[in-house]
Amino acid sequence: MTDRTRTVLRGGQVAVDLGGAAATAVGIEGDRIAFIGTEDQATGWVGVGRDAPEVVDLEGGWVAPAFVDSHVHTVRSGFALTGLDLTGIAGLVACLDAVADFAVSHPDDAVLVGQGWDETSWPESRPPTSAELERAAPGRRTYVTRVDGHSSVISPALASLVPGLEGLAGWSDDGRVERDAHHAVRNTLEALIGDTERLGAARAACHAMAAQGIVSFHENAAPHIGPESEIDLVRQAAVETGLHAVVYWGELMAIETARRLGVAGLAGDLVADGAFGSRTAALEQPYSDAPGSCGHGYVTAEQVRDHVIACTHAGLQAGFHVIGDGALEEVATGFELAEAVLGGAVDAGHRLEHVELPSPRVLEVIDRLGIVCSVQPMFDALWGGPTDMYAARLGERWRRTSPFAQMRRLAFGSDSPVTPLGPWAAIRAAVHPHNPEHALVPAVAFAAHTVGGWDAANLHAGDLTVGAPAHLAVWDTPAGLRAGAMPDVSPGAPLPVLRRLVSSGRTIHEGAPA
Repeated sequence: MTDRTRTVLRGGQVAVDLGGAAATAVGIEGDRIAFIGTEDQATGWVGVGRDAPEVVDLEGGWVAPAFVDSHVHTVRSGFALTGLDLTGIAGLVACLDAVADFAVSHPDDAVLVGQGWDETSWPESRPPTSAELERAAPGRRTYVTRVDGHSSVISPALASLVPGLEGLAGWSDDGRVERDAHHAVRNTLEALIGDTERLGAARAACHAMAAQGIVSFHENAAPHIGPESEIDLVRQAAVETGLHAVVYWGELMAIETARRLGVAGLAGDLVADGAFGSRTAALEQPYSDAPGSCGHGYVTAEQVRDHVIACTHAGLQAGFHVIGDGALEEVATGFELAEAVLGGAVDAGHRLEHVELPSPRVLEVIDRLGIVCSVQPMFDALWGGPTDMYAARLGERWRRTSPFAQMRRLAFGSDSPVTPLGPWAAIRAAVHPHNPEHALVPAVAFAAHTVGGWDAANLHAGDLTVGAPAHLAVWDTPAGLRAGAMPDVSPGAPLPVLRRLVSSGRTIHEGAPA
C-alpha cells in the first residue's frame, strides 16, 4: 500500500454515471482520483490498506470537475480587485469623482491606475479627457483604461513621460490613447509599477480565482500587456495558491523568447485587431456608429502563415486575439496558407481568442484545422442584444456575434478584468445568449469551462475518472439535483455556491456550507 495521502469525499452527489447507481463518493490518493462509487463502495475503499484516509462529509454537495479559465490577465485582474475599479460606474462625473477619491486615499502611489470604464451607457456618452483627469487628481500620473483594454485616457503628467507620444498612431489631443500610443504608455508604466506591487496583484487574482472554483487558468501575457518579469510573478502566485498556470506570450515569431520564458505558445493576446467597444476591431464594413472607420488590423495573412509554420515546427501553440470579421478573414487565410505548406501538421491544437464575428468560411477553416476557440460568453451577456453596445457599433451584425453552437473545440474564459471572474455566469450566458440560435445545452457549456480549458492547452485533465488528476469542486446547489442533472442556470435562478476546491488532491479553498 502506498504511503501517499488518502482522502475520501462522501455523502455527496458526484457528476458521474455509474450505470444506474448514484455515485456519492470520491476517493483521492496523492494527486489522483483513486475511486468513484456508492456509499457502500466507499466504506470498502476506506478499509483498504494500512493508512486511514481523511474523511470529508459532503452533506449532499455536488462534486464536479473544477473550472478552467482560458483567458486571464492575472496582474491586471489583481489591480482591478485591489485598486481603482471603474466597472459599472454610472457616468462621467461618477468616474472622475472615483479618481479624485482614489488619489486622496493613495497619496504615495507612483501612478493611479483605474480600469473598467464603459462610456456607452453614460449620460455623457464619452470618456473622460486628460484635462478632466488633471482636475480630478492635480499633478498625478493617472491612467484609466476602458473595459475592453484597447484604449485608455492618461493625464498630462503621465503623457509627459512617454517619449514621442504625440507622434504615435492612436494618440489623441484629449489624452485618449490606442494602438501604438497605448503600447508606448504601457511600456512607460513598466518602470513606474514595481514587482512587489505586481506580485501582490497576482496573488489577489489567484485567490479570487480559487474562490470561484477555478483550478487552472491561462495567462495571456504579451509585451503590450506587461513586462516579461510578470510571468514568473504569476507563476509564483499560482503555486502559492495551488492553481495551475498555463502561460502564453503574445509576440509574433518570437520562438527564442518563448523557449527562454518556457511558455506554452506564442498565442493569447497576440493581437490581430482590437475590440468593438474601442472601435479598433477590424471589420469588413464600417462601424454603424462611425461610418468612416472599419477599425484596425495588425497582422497580414502572410505574417499569420509564417507565425503558424514557425510555431508548429517549434512545437508551440500559435494563436491570435481576433474579434472583427475583417481580422478573422485575414487570420483564416493565413492558416490556410500555412496548411498548404504544412499539410495535416497544421492541426496541432493552435488557438484563437474571442472569435466574435466569424463568417461561415472562417468557421469551416477553424473546424477543419482543429483550432480551439477560446471565447468569453460574458461579452454577449454584457454587450450583446438589440439595444446594447454591439448593436450600436455593428447594427444588425450583432446577431452574428458569439456563435457558440457552431464552434467545435470550445474553451471558456473571462478575459478578466475585461469581464469578472465567474464561470457559472459564463455558462448561463452561453446557454441563454441574446441570439437563441447560438445557444449551447448546459452540459456542453460546462464542458467548455472544464475539460475544454485543459484541451485548449493540449493537456489531458478535467474529467472524473479513476486515475485522472484530482481537480474537483464541491458545490452547494440551491435546489439540490436529481441524479445526472446539471445545476439550473436559467436567468434569475440562484447559481451554485462553492464549498470546496481540490487541486491535485489538495484542498486549496473552502467556503461556508449553505
